[in-house]
Amino acid sequence: MVAVAGAGAAIEGLPDVGSAHADGVRAVPGATITATTWNVCADALAGCPLGAAPAELGKRIPQRMRGIEVGGRKVDATAVFLQEVCSGHVNVLKNVPSMRGWTWAFAPSGGSCTDGQGRLGVALGTRAPMTGVRHVRLPAPARHERVAVCGDVARWHARVCATQLSAPRWDDDPIGDWRAKQVKRLTGELAGAERAILGGDLGERPESPSLDPLYQAYGECDQGPGPARTGSGTLQNARGQAVEKTDYLFASKSAGVSCGVPERADTASDHRPLTAVIRFRRPAEPITDQPANPSR
Repeated sequence: MVAVAGAGAAIEGLPDVGSAHADGVRAVPGATITATTWNVCADALAGCPLGAAPAELGKRIPQRMRGIEVGGRKVDATAVFLQEVCSGHVNVLKNVPSMRGWTWAFAPSGGSCTDGQGRLGVALGTRAPMTGVRHVRLPAPARHERVAVCGDVARWHARVCATQLSAPRWDDDPIGDWRAKQVKRLTGELAGAERAILGGDLGERPESPSLDPLYQAYGECDQGPGPARTGSGTLQNARGQAVEKTDYLFASKSAGVSCGVPERADTASDHRPLTAVIRFRRPAEPITDQPANPSR
C-alpha cells in the first residue's frame, strides 16, 4: 500500500459548477472520489472462479464496493471501473439498494456470458450524474476487440474512463505494439480534461515502455515515491497469490492519492481489486465560452 499526501474536500452537496469571481476566474470545487478498479473474471474459462456462476459473481461485485480499506480506514466506492464483466451484472448493479442513483455505462468487448447474462465487456459506474458517455474503440488485432467506456462527471469536473488492454500474448501479433497504440489512443481521449481518472486491467507490469505516455501525463495511485514505477500485485496465480501488478488507477497529477490492494486472496476472480481515494484540490481557471469537458 502506498499513500501520497494530498488535501481535498468531500463533494457531496457541492454544486455542479464553481462560482464565478468578479475578476473573471471560476473557482473549481474540490472533489474527493473513491475509485475501485477490478477485473471480475466473468468469462467461463479456466482460471475464473465464478465465470460459470455469474449469478453468484453478481452478488460479490457490490460487496467488493463497500467497506474497502484504504490508508487504514474503510471507505465505500463512488466510482467503479470493471473489466471482464457481463452486461447482466451491470443490470443487477442498477438495482442494488445501496447503489441506487448511480449512473452506469457498459461497452461490449467480448463474447457471451453464460446463463443468459449478456455480453462480456467493460463497465463504468459513478455515484454522481455522468454525461457524454461514449465507447472509444482501441486499435486491436482482428477478432480481439478492445474498447474503453468514458464519460464526464460535472460535479467532479472530471473525465473518467474504464478499459482493458490486449491480452499478454497472441501467436500472430506483437502485443506490445498493440498495447502502445491503445495507450496512445486513451491518452488522447483524456487529454484536455480538467481532471481525469482512468481505471483498468492494462495487462502490463508498471515498468513496461507501453505505459510510458500514461505515467508521463498522469500519476498512478500505487506507483511509489518520485519517478518509481512499482505497486502491489493485483493478478493472482492458481493458488491465490498476488504475482504481479496489471491493474491501474491513473489520475491527474494535481490530485493527492491514497491507494490500497487487499492482502487476502480474492476467491471470486483471478484479480484483486485496486482502490484509490483521489482528492482533487480547488484550482481556478479563466472562464471561457466552451465547457471544460465537452462531450464528443
